[in-house]
Amino acid sequence: MGARDPARSERWRVVAMGGGTGLPVVLTGLKREIGNQIESLTAVVTVTDDGGSSGRLREEFKMLPPGDIRNCLVALAEVEPLMGRLFQYRFRGEGGLAGHSFGNLFLAALAQVTGDFLSAIQVSAKVLAVKGTILPSTLDNVRLGAEGADGSVVIGEEKLAQASKPIRRVFLDPPESRPLPDVLEAIDRAHLVVLGPGSLLSSVIPNLLVQGVADALRSSGALKVFVANLMTEPRETPGFTLADQVAAIVEHAGPGVVDGVLVHSRRLPERVLASYRATGSAPTRLDFDRVAQWGVWIHEADLVGSGDKVRHHPQRLGRAMLDLLSREKDKGR
Repeated sequence: MGARDPARSERWRVVAMGGGTGLPVVLTGLKREIGNQIESLTAVVTVTDDGGSSGRLREEFKMLPPGDIRNCLVALAEVEPLMGRLFQYRFRGEGGLAGHSFGNLFLAALAQVTGDFLSAIQVSAKVLAVKGTILPSTLDNVRLGAEGADGSVVIGEEKLAQASKPIRRVFLDPPESRPLPDVLEAIDRAHLVVLGPGSLLSSVIPNLLVQGVADALRSSGALKVFVANLMTEPRETPGFTLADQVAAIVEHAGPGVVDGVLVHSRRLPERVLASYRATGSAPTRLDFDRVAQWGVWIHEADLVGSGDKVRHHPQRLGRAMLDLLSREKDKGR
């Protein structure tokens, strides 16, 4: 079993779980330490996306959605920036290619050639000289479902994003999704597991719903840290406080999957927040007292960069996570 015993390894084994735009930020922040403080970095990616280019390819070729995988490949790539731009290039116009990104098409073609989506990821990783390992949480064709507060049910991540009623819970369809054995092994061997940031219900929690993943986290000796979202999302998490985010994880995956929460410590600039308020989004309220009831600790750090958008700064986030590991080492955990 993986452990936080520094005597076993002078460098850290890290697993980052999520999807969307949040997971690549974590990977970017940690990538520079691979080979230095980090022995191995594994990204575990949710595969429930069914919108946009990924949804079209998923429907046409009966494959897993490639979009979030593509973003992680680019985040960990060590090739010339032009190759990263190529993978992220999205075709314009009104033809059949319109809206597709080159990287999605590349993964789709490789999946057809190799007959295996995992092989397509591995070949793409070699092409891009990826530092680290990228794994889908499951190879099963799963979709994300949601139950509203009024009892209504929708199936499909895109429909969830358009939901007009508060969401009570999310689930996988079918629920008997099998985890990738490499995912369970990576969690077992990890010193640190990072959950988030990203859309809580559609990027973070779906990985925890894959059978065996939550149990693997509970059994792991890794330090398990949830990176709290900076802002609420009008559709998924309207009005969610920090405690609400933690509660959603515990209610979906059970206790013991998170040891602590990493939160941004500084007040966000008012000039930046104005545009978010217009869309119904607001800064996450840090109700620390309520978080304590879940038995998790809180670590505050300056995690946001400058700019016109509220985003985690990759290097600040990476540094904060490694500082947490060092702190645990000093405590002898």
